Amino acid sequence: MSDDVFSDPDGTREEILAATYRCLRDEGYADLTINAIGEEFEKSPSLVYRHYDSKDDLVIACLGYMLERFERQLVDEAITDPRGRLERFIEWASSDDIPAERRQFLSTLVELRTRAVYDEAYRCYFTRSDEVFVRYVSDMIQAGIDQGRFQECEPDGVAETLVTLLHGAMNRRPTHEGEAWLGDVRDELEAYLEARVYSDSTEGASESDENDRSQL
Repeated sequence: MSDDVFSDPDGTREEILAATYRCLRDEGYADLTINAIGEEFEKSPSLVYRHYDSKDDLVIACLGYMLERFERQLVDEAITDPRGRLERFIEWASSDDIPAERRQFLSTLVELRTRAVYDEAYRCYFTRSDEVFVRYVSDMIQAGIDQGRFQECEPDGVAETLVTLLHGAMNRRPTHEGEAWLGDVRDELEAYLEARVYSDSTEGASESDENDRSQL
């Protein structure tokens, strides 16, 4: 999922959602208020109240917009290098070298996911988000099988396993001191994929399909 989804907002709604994203990224959820979003918004803060009733409405709308943008990127997208794309996705989700702004927003996502325990709106969002990412990984694996690059396996089961492990890493990152363990996680994921998914004839990630990197 691109980290610059709000780099060029189009219209009042997107500008409000962009302001919400920046506030979430910089301040987290607990201290978020509609007034703070209004101050971040470059137009009249009253427009925020005109469009949304509560900060949770705003947050859910912001998260939903980001997910919809990611889904649109996947439409009609040919998977020409399934292994390369899969490895880039894992690196994107588990790298210990990420920009500070993205690190801050990932911490906020962990905070928001805990609300899904008792808030149905957040639970619906994170359920849908998980399903999107599982489908994304499953489609990569199925493409690799169809192209003869991956061995026969159960794409949905492998995708559920990978997404669950990566979620665990993403949730642990902001609540744990140090990130040396991330290298071990990536090594074990690679060993799992070598045994379960990659075929003996599969070569390493190619340099083709470079556009995938910008879409994560």
